[in-house]
Amino acid sequence: MSECLQELRRRVQQQYHIATTSGYGPRFLHSTGQYHKGGPDTGLFVQFTDDNPNDLALPGRSYTFGTFKNAQALGDLEALQSYHRRTLRVHLGSDAEKGLRTMLAALPKA
Repeated sequence: MSECLQELRRRVQQQYHIATTSGYGPRFLHSTGQYHKGGPDTGLFVQFTDDNPNDLALPGRSYTFGTFKNAQALGDLEALQSYHRRTLRVHLGSDAEKGLRTMLAALPKA
């Protein structure tokens, strides 16, 4: 997992004294969804997306892996929202690491 994402998690934990988890998609809710959708309504779910700069064609399909990944991310977000969970989607642009570094620079250090 990226160092920037780990640093973001560390700052959130230290600043707000809350637990954090991290999952990688598409479809990260497949493995944790029952907990996140059916558990107590105490979470804040932040979804990071990017532009899929290294997109690949899917053989025999009319869409790319990036399009598929984006659709899965949107489905995960909509699933959380349908259970009235607090969500935030952050689009990091074409360079996810750079986007995370920009986000970290804007956050106060704990």
